[in-house]
Amino acid sequence: MFKTATSAAPAALRRGLSRRHLLLTALPLAGAVLVAPRLVRAATGTPVEVWKDPNCGCCHDWIEHMQANGFTFTIHDTGNNAVRARLGLPQKLGSCHTALVGGYLIEGHVPASDVRALLLQKPKALGLTVPGMPVGSPGMDGAVYGNRRDPYDVLLVGRDGSTRIFKSYNQKASS
Repeated sequence: MFKTATSAAPAALRRGLSRRHLLLTALPLAGAVLVAPRLVRAATGTPVEVWKDPNCGCCHDWIEHMQANGFTFTIHDTGNNAVRARLGLPQKLGSCHTALVGGYLIEGHVPASDVRALLLQKPKALGLTVPGMPVGSPGMDGAVYGNRRDPYDVLLVGRDGSTRIFKSYNQKASS
């Protein structure tokens, strides 16, 4: 006895559902399974742990900038010198706050977009730094600084302490 194509077909096809209908139903479900973890991460934010002085206003402003860009924080108001040294960042590359995100060190007023780029690129590095406190960088910007924007570089710090420019912000200083 031979089976006909309809009797050998899956039960769904025998019930009158076409393969096209099954694909149109299955593809969005597969997409949802792939996207759901990203949506959960976006809803909860990317976790950051930061060490700063409790009285530093620009650190607070940098944290607000990062939170507005989808990062969530655990804050240690204990200063950052000890953690910076423990993590191996040379003093000359230091700033007023030190953070850890995704296994990378973030020192100073690094823009959120550069932190996101670092997390996507995943270089073999210690992390990013904006040495000092350049006016115009996130947390060092706005009306309180006369909307001034000084040029500055975000540096990628190698595990050996070497640096290279990750991104330059070469705005002309306002008068």
